[in-house]
Amino acid sequence: MMISKEDKERLIGQSEAADRDPQWPASSWSVLEKTGALRWSIPRAYGGDGLAPVDILIRTEELAASCLTTAFILSQREAGVRQLLKGPEHLQSRFLPALAQGNMFLTVGLSQLSTSRQHLGPSLRATPLESGGFQIDGEIPWVTGADAAAVIIIGATTSDSRQILVMLETNRPGVSIEPPLPLSALTGSRTSLVRCVQVEVPPEMLLAGPAESVLGKVGGGGLETSCLAIGLSAAAIEFIQQESVKRPDLAEIASKLDANRHELRQRLHLFATSPPRDSQEVLTLRADCTTLALRSTQTSLMIAKGGGFVAPHPAQRWARQALFFLVWSCPRPVVEGVLSELTT
Repeated sequence: MMISKEDKERLIGQSEAADRDPQWPASSWSVLEKTGALRWSIPRAYGGDGLAPVDILIRTEELAASCLTTAFILSQREAGVRQLLKGPEHLQSRFLPALAQGNMFLTVGLSQLSTSRQHLGPSLRATPLESGGFQIDGEIPWVTGADAAAVIIIGATTSDSRQILVMLETNRPGVSIEPPLPLSALTGSRTSLVRCVQVEVPPEMLLAGPAESVLGKVGGGGLETSCLAIGLSAAAIEFIQQESVKRPDLAEIASKLDANRHELRQRLHLFATSPPRDSQEVLTLRADCTTLALRSTQTSLMIAKGGGFVAPHPAQRWARQALFFLVWSCPRPVVEGVLSELTT
């Protein structure tokens, strides 16, 4: 099911509250359930729609343009679904039907494997147990919707520097969820730090590994991070286009930004259908999408002038949310690419 105009308007109408209020955006999440978003990526065999990757990206971009907070929460759930689809069948049959029906919320805690705290060494350790399972100790610094999740797919590092993915049930002894972080944007995502103290995970909950780099070269973000950046850009560019009707001097600016957006979208969809051999191409795309998000949202704020700096004008929210892409799933090649653009 495509996202209806009515559902988009509901998401847009609730987007400021979802961004600022430290409450789970239940009303916006119910819109996702109504649109069928929770079934998009899940195979038909498990009760989902089994949509093609490009179709999912198109719909996800529309969600991000309407409410980035809600789209971000969904992206973390979808990151978990993607990892689950790579795992053993017994875990798929156990969890995918419930996810398709919206009967449980799944999220991920993977940033410590690729971006967060890399200069400090592993923040989450996995110790093998005689049972074949693992004892998990340490911190998971970034878990979106942690206190709403029944299960978190987490990544931990063994003593020989290999990595594993396991499905961590949040009600296990030794798991504690900190209060949500006071983020500068996307507050309704209720992103928290999760602590693990001698948490025993049984062998049947092992999803992947041990392996040298269990998430691959690109890391956990993939194309979906770029998709959300394009969606946020689309909202800002549409505002600039609307303003250009009254102010013709803005027409060329709007045209250039929109052309950039379309070019990035084409690359995104091409990679979804024909993955590039060189992972650097995916990272370059992510850097380019982040740069567009910064440029388009800051341009919209300048055009909106002082009124745009006052809540609830969307320009101030878009500008704050664009900063999120500077820290979310931002490995060194992406950082270098964005810094090159910003300092040229």
